This record gives sequence, structure tokens and C-alpha cells, in this order.
Amino acid sequence: MTTVSRRTLFASGAGLAALALAACGAEEEPLAEEGGVTTIRVAATPLPHMEILTFVKDNLAADAGLELDLQEQTEYPIPNRLLSEGEIDANFFQHLPYLETEIAENGYELTPYEGVHIEPLGVFSESLTSLDEVEDGASVGIPNDPTNRGRALALLASEGLLTLADGIEPTEATPDDIDENPKNLDLQEIDPALLPRTLGDYALAVINGNYALEADLSPAEDALVLESGEDNPYANMLVVRTEDKDSEALKALDELLHSEDVRSFIEENYSGAVIPAF
Repeated sequence: MTTVSRRTLFASGAGLAALALAACGAEEEPLAEEGGVTTIRVAATPLPHMEILTFVKDNLAADAGLELDLQEQTEYPIPNRLLSEGEIDANFFQHLPYLETEIAENGYELTPYEGVHIEPLGVFSESLTSLDEVEDGASVGIPNDPTNRGRALALLASEGLLTLADGIEPTEATPDDIDENPKNLDLQEIDPALLPRTLGDYALAVINGNYALEADLSPAEDALVLESGEDNPYANMLVVRTEDKDSEALKALDELLHSEDVRSFIEENYSGAVIPAF
């Protein structure tokens, strides 16, 4: 992961815009400047990413000489494709293992900044109140994208529901890497956005925090098991094209996402379902 050094915001809006445009390539200028304000087009999934960005747009961006053009996306693969094709200037929806998989599979030249927040993965059920109630052959829905699939399997393994083979990295694990499945769990890989809507179809489902929030599930209160936030490698971060990683405007936006104002917003609005990563 490329680490972008942080700096104190001190540039005027006009100066910031000029620096941002200078940082972009001569053939393509993805950041638009008008009246001393730099507009940044950002794609994000609805919760909590769009809410966090909206807070920044409404309360912090103007003083930094920025205007945010926010574009909501609900499907994971789309924001990276839009960013790579130059349709947007940044996206905010993913953690590093997912980004690395996308880069390996698609050849994207994208660079992440530092983690902003963590959305703990949770195990949910409409019919069970404890993992002790899981019966033999129970159906379990897990995300079908590679990194969150492995993350879900690791969470189930940490609770003793299955055992992964030695030497398997959790982010790379698949059902084929299960060494022991004492309850003969029927693992079903599902689009992560669909898992909250189809929760009743499974005895258990492992659901990403953002999709749980969208479905009015409280990870902190409703999950039978919640992934620990301590030393968690799945922090979500702002991602930009590698050619634009030194843009002063994009770094200024990242600085705002790591401000104490944003930390307070996260802590006050998500009750532990979203945790600051800085």
C-alpha cells in the first residue's frame, strides 16, 4: 500500500486548485477548477461512505477550497472501473485486500491513501440467537467477492464452526481450503449486497457492515458475532489513480477524511458499527 504523507491544510482555495491541476497530467485534467474551487468527483457506496463524504461536503470542503461531486454506487466492481476510465477522480468504498485483488485481475493503476474507517463483518440470523444453536447441515450465506469471502471464512473459523487448512491466508481462503467442517455447514456464496435481503434464506449469513446498515441491521446489537476492530487490515480508504496520487486537492480531501471532525462524526453516528481507523 502506498502511504501518502499527511500535511496541514493551509493553502488558499485558489492556490490549492492550481496545485491540483498542475499535478494532473497534461493530456487529462480530471479535477475541474472554477472560481478558485476545485471540484472532485467521488464515487462511493451508500453507507457509511456516502454519509461520511456528505458530512465532509457540507461542513469541511468549502474551507479547503473543494467542491465534492458525489456519485452513489451500489455494486462493488463499478467504482474502480469508473476511476480507471477517468469518469471520476476518486472512490471511497473498499479496503486494501479488495483493491489488491481488483488490481491483479484488471490491471488497474490505482493507489490507496490511508485507512479511514473499519466496518466490522458480522454473523447475523433471523432464526438463531446463538452460534451454539447451529444445527448439522445448516446453510450459511457468505460474500462471493474473493477478499470478503476469505474474511467471512476466517470469522467462522475463529468461532470454531470450521477450520482452514494450515498456511492459508484468510484473504485468499475459499471453501476448498476448509480442512474441517464439523457441522457440515452448507456454505453458499452470494453477492454481498443481497445477503441482508435474503437473510431469512439461511441459518446464518456473514454480512459486510455497510450492507447491514443499509438494511437497518445494527452490527453492534444484532450480530451474533462481530469481527474485532483491533489490528484489522480491512480499513476502508480513499483510492485515486496512481498518476494523480500527488494531487494537492486529492490529498486535501484525504486529510479532511482523517480530521477530528470526521472521527467525531463516525463515533457519534454509528454506535460501533463503524470504527475510525486513525
